[in-house]
Amino acid sequence: MSGKIYDYSQICESVMAIESKIRFAGVINERGRLVAGGMRENVEPLESEKDDEMIFMELALRVKMRKEFDKQLGSVNFAMAARERALAISVPLGEDILYVASEPDTDYGTLPKKILEIINS
Repeated sequence: MSGKIYDYSQICESVMAIESKIRFAGVINERGRLVAGGMRENVEPLESEKDDEMIFMELALRVKMRKEFDKQLGSVNFAMAARERALAISVPLGEDILYVASEPDTDYGTLPKKILEIINS
């Protein structure tokens, strides 16, 4: 996947269009900075802007740490965390990360597959 060129804005828009329960779709660079996408309009954030920065930096670090096992287990297609107030999915895009947050009752069996279809098309 690392050799592919992605249109980050288009990916974020397409992911948001999957369903209205998706609250956020953004691309985070390897330093934990938002480089494309963001919160759906008219949706109240669950965290502050400062918390967003911490979440993004922690996500970038987690993705880097997962790469340590790529040789043994293969590369990560996506990672998902189901929390009380949100469902979070991260998908590696070369050196960057697509981060998607949705309502906790989103169908987590199909959402990652739909996101991967968008990325791989």
